[in-house]
Amino acid sequence: LLIKNLRQIVQIVDDSTTEFLVGEKMKDLKILNSPECKLCIAIGKDGKIQYVGEEEKVGILPPDVEIVDGKGGVALPSFVDAHTHPVFAGDRVHEFAMKLAGATYNEVQKAGGGIHFTTEKTRAASEEQLYGDLEKILSRMLQSGTTTIEAKSGYGLDEETELKMLRVLDRANSSLPIEISTTFCGAHAVPRGSTELKQTELIVDRVIPLIDEAKKRGELKSVENIDVFCETGNFGVESTEKILRAGQSIGLVPNFHAEELTYIGGVEMGARIGARGMSHLEEISPSGIAAMAAAGSAAVLLPSTAFILRLTPPPARRMIEQNVIVSLGSDFNPNAHCLSMPVIMSLACITMKLSMEEALVAATLNSAYSIGRGASHGALAVGRQADLLLLSSNRWENLIYQMGDHSHLISTVIKRGNIVHTRK
Repeated sequence: LLIKNLRQIVQIVDDSTTEFLVGEKMKDLKILNSPECKLCIAIGKDGKIQYVGEEEKVGILPPDVEIVDGKGGVALPSFVDAHTHPVFAGDRVHEFAMKLAGATYNEVQKAGGGIHFTTEKTRAASEEQLYGDLEKILSRMLQSGTTTIEAKSGYGLDEETELKMLRVLDRANSSLPIEISTTFCGAHAVPRGSTELKQTELIVDRVIPLIDEAKKRGELKSVENIDVFCETGNFGVESTEKILRAGQSIGLVPNFHAEELTYIGGVEMGARIGARGMSHLEEISPSGIAAMAAAGSAAVLLPSTAFILRLTPPPARRMIEQNVIVSLGSDFNPNAHCLSMPVIMSLACITMKLSMEEALVAATLNSAYSIGRGASHGALAVGRQADLLLLSSNRWENLIYQMGDHSHLISTVIKRGNIVHTRK
C-alpha cells in the first residue's frame, strides 16, 4: 500500500524503540509537513511500515502496489483504547436519571443497579447474542478511529459466564478487523450472595486455573491481562494482590482499577508488584504518583467516567509533571457509554487540562504501552505496525477541536496495512 498526496504526517515518534513519552516529551511530537502535499507512507505486505517521508525519496515500488490518495489531508496513528468493557447484555439508561439526581456509584449499585444489573442480563444472554452485540460495538469503535483495544470480562462474576465472555472476546480478536488485548476481570464486583473472601477464593482456586488450562490447549489466546476493582465495598488491597499474583503465576499481566472512589493504597501495591497499568486514579495519593513513576506503570485515565459520575478528575497534570506514563481509555461500558477516542481526548483536554499533543500521545503510543505494544503500535515509523487514520483536514488538531465531529473528519481507517473503513 502507498498512501500519497499527504499534507501532514503525525508520526508521534520516528523510531520503533521508543515505547512511551513522559513529561515535556509528550508535547514534542514528530510531525512532517508539506504545503505541496508531497508526503507519503509505504506499507509492506507484512502490514508494517516501510517508509515515511517525501514521495520523491520513496524508491522503487512493486508493480502490484495499491495507491491511496491522501487528498491533501493528514495521516496519524489510529487509536489504542486502553480500557473498555464491551461485552455485556442490556443497558442501564434507566440509571442515568438516578445519577443526575445525585445518586453515587455505590448507591446505584445498592439499589439493584450498576454491575449487578448488567451481570443478570449477561448471564442470561447466549454466547452468540453477546458476540453479535460486540461486533456492532467494535464496528462503531473502528469507524471512530480505534483499531486496538484492551477489553475486559467482568459482567459474569461466575465461572461459566466469565469464560463465556473471554471466549467471545477471543473469537472477535481472531475474526474481526480490530485487535483485542483481553483482560480477565472476574473480580469486577462481589456478586450477590457471596463475600469478598469467597469470590477471591473462587477466582484464585477455580477460574484462573481454568484459564491457564485453556491457554495451554491453545484457546483464549488473546487473554493477556488480569484486573480487579480494588475499591471500598469491592476488593480490598490484600484480596486484590492475591488475585493479581495468581494471575501473574500463569502469565497474565496486572492492569487494574485503583483509587477511583476512595484512597485505599491500591496504587502503591500495584507499583510494588509491577502492574503494567492502573486505571481511574481519581483519588491517587502523592506517594502513589511517585510509585507509579518509579515502577513504569501506566496511568490509564478515563475522562468520560469522571465526567458522567461527576467525580473530581484525577491529577493528570501532577502525573505528567512527575513523569508518570499517562494514557487514555474510553471505559466504554453500560455506565459510561462513550466509545469515541476523539471525544475522550477532547474531554481530557477540557477536564484534565492536557494539551492536545499530550492527549494524542496518551491515546496512541502511551496507551499502546499500557497493553504491552509500545514498540509496535501507536506511532508511524519504519518497522511499526501500519495502524493509521487518514483525515480530510489540513491539521490533526481538528480531531480534538471539532468535538464529536470525528465521523466527518476520518476518511479512512487502516489496520495492519489493510483498509478496514472508508467514509461513505
